[in-house]
Amino acid sequence: QVQVVESGGGLVQAGGSLRLSCAASGHTSVPFLVGWFRQAPGKEREFVSEITWSDGIPRYAGSVKGRFTISRDNAKNTVYLQMNTLKSEDTAVYYCALRLAGTTRFEHWGQGTQVTVSS
Repeated sequence: QVQVVESGGGLVQAGGSLRLSCAASGHTSVPFLVGWFRQAPGKEREFVSEITWSDGIPRYAGSVKGRFTISRDNAKNTVYLQMNTLKSEDTAVYYCALRLAGTTRFEHWGQGTQVTVSS
């Protein structure tokens, strides 16, 4: 059974930094994409960033480009999201998701980790 576990959330002041981690386990096929999404109170879940597992090609939402950096450590089956220059509007529950090779969507999701940015 595929498990996705996020960690690293917390409370930070505006302008500060946090690093989120996403650990994946139990997958019998190689992940194709690992993505980060977020959902703020009263809003729909939105895409934040993703990275290809094999060659580490990143993609970012416009709202975080230049401030967030996604990376992966294949040996540890872990993806990181370094978040710098945080803003109050970054406050949300952040979710990690896996899209396995041969599939067309993110099917495996973590429980989420809360990020709160105080102004």
